[in-house]
Amino acid sequence: MTTVLLIDDHELIRQGLAGAFGRADTFEVVGQAGSVSEGLALAEQLDPDVVVTDVRLPDGSGLDVVRALRRQSKEIGLVVLTMYAGDEQLFAAMDAGASGFVGKDAPTSTVLSAARQATVSPLTFTCTGLAEALMRRMRSGAPRLTDRERQVLDLLAEGLGVSAIAGRLYLSESTAKSHIGRIYDKLGAANRAQALVTAMRLGLIDSAAPPA
Repeated sequence: MTTVLLIDDHELIRQGLAGAFGRADTFEVVGQAGSVSEGLALAEQLDPDVVVTDVRLPDGSGLDVVRALRRQSKEIGLVVLTMYAGDEQLFAAMDAGASGFVGKDAPTSTVLSAARQATVSPLTFTCTGLAEALMRRMRSGAPRLTDRERQVLDLLAEGLGVSAIAGRLYLSESTAKSHIGRIYDKLGAANRAQALVTAMRLGLIDSAAPPA
């Protein structure tokens, strides 16, 4: 069973989500919290496979939960729910290290699907409309990749690390790291997996298998 922790300050929403997860044979809701502090405490105590959190909480943001838990683990699934599913909120969730982003107006099946994906690939960000949001960001004046950055991106897609990329392109490791950092910034990615997923969706690379 995939264990789930729900964090939302509205009890009715928590209960509704708990019911939806409970009806799915593969999930077990092991805890519910109504604040950032309570959620982090329960996460430490219960060690859930997936945390589903609202953004707006009485003592902070659900993104604070995501950042804290992602720093602690690369294995935990982190799904963000929000009433305000605009591009700014979407990219903020992705930058924080979330596995998925779902609007509260979405059907519960979408939340369950996001939780399943977060369990399988916690470091890969999924969201309905992500490709369109990325295109809007690109059209809004975000800088494009240089030729050298495209070369580095291709080598990242091949699975090469910093040292191997530096050797292949005859660069110092610090220069290779700088190029990788700029690629992440331009693609709005927090890590290698997110950068590759974003690059695939934008058509910058043909195919890649982001590391787990």
